[in-house]
Amino acid sequence: MNIQPRKGLSFARRMHLPRSIGLGIGFFTVAAALYPSHPPTWVWVLMLVHGYGWPHIAWLLAKTSREPYKAERRNLMYDSLAGGFWAGAMGLNPLPTVTALSMMAMNNIAAGGPRLLLMGSLAQIGGGLLAYWLFLPELFPAITQVQVYACLPMLVIYPLAIGLVCYRVALKLSKSKKALEKLSTTDSLTGLMNHGAWKDLLSVEFDNCRTLNRQNSVALIDIDHFKTINDTYGHIIGDNVLKQLSGALTASLRDTDMAGRYGGDEFCVILPDTTLAQATDILERLRRTVHEHTHTTFPDLKLSLSIGIAAYAPHLSDAGMWLHEADMALYDAKSTGRNRVTSAKPGSKTCKSLSAEFE
Repeated sequence: MNIQPRKGLSFARRMHLPRSIGLGIGFFTVAAALYPSHPPTWVWVLMLVHGYGWPHIAWLLAKTSREPYKAERRNLMYDSLAGGFWAGAMGLNPLPTVTALSMMAMNNIAAGGPRLLLMGSLAQIGGGLLAYWLFLPELFPAITQVQVYACLPMLVIYPLAIGLVCYRVALKLSKSKKALEKLSTTDSLTGLMNHGAWKDLLSVEFDNCRTLNRQNSVALIDIDHFKTINDTYGHIIGDNVLKQLSGALTASLRDTDMAGRYGGDEFCVILPDTTLAQATDILERLRRTVHEHTHTTFPDLKLSLSIGIAAYAPHLSDAGMWLHEADMALYDAKSTGRNRVTSAKPGSKTCKSLSAEFE
């Protein structure tokens, strides 16, 4: 949990509800246990303030503190001290005592683990000794039927409240985990998969091809003369070009196709259940779309793509070899004029041109 200043406020807010419910119904548990001993008026007033005023005072103390997390930890110790006090005042009446102290122990271990549980237990012992010294009650008195009924709401309702809080925390953690997973697999500039995530997916698709006999294709895409674009128009325009290409990829590819940024000005695509000819048609349309696009701010800025494609074939030993064939096809596209889609010839390291010459 983040314990930087003002960062524990959500923790204090989460504790407000179970504390309000627990102390609200806990009042009746303690009252039923103390009633037979006819405590003085000030004890009843103290019970009322503790049961119905302290939850809101504790929230106010944490909310106005410069360090809400530490303030709420102190509040939990006050809870334990008070719980021990009432246990001592009732002479350690077995059922009410176990009910109250176990609920507080649940709070402590949920909020701070074994260390807070130990500290809370010591606070309970201290509070119990103080109350016993003040009241000298009869120890372990007989449990009445009224006390049994008074403990039932605490035993039923309070764990439900704690469970609800834990459920809400679990939902938030799940959302945070998904957001972090997305950040760890997404390229921050283009919004596409990053290099590592795409290569992991390529390995999965390679295994699928091998075991399920699927026809998949993989493509590497390079922006022609991207360094010249950066040098001429600046890196901001260069970044804008990368974003535009990622948008064109998303718009041109099918929902099942998986695009990523391989690095720099190079992009990568997995095309599931796609033959070499089908992949060529899809990526040729992308090449034409990008080449025919006119930049609104710089009309003289013309883009072209060199694209290398490799289809899965039984001779490929691993995903790296599959990617290498696409890389060789890309190299062939760049070395024979750029602005073209070129495929690796299945079963060999040579490549052949499958699309238009530079326009």
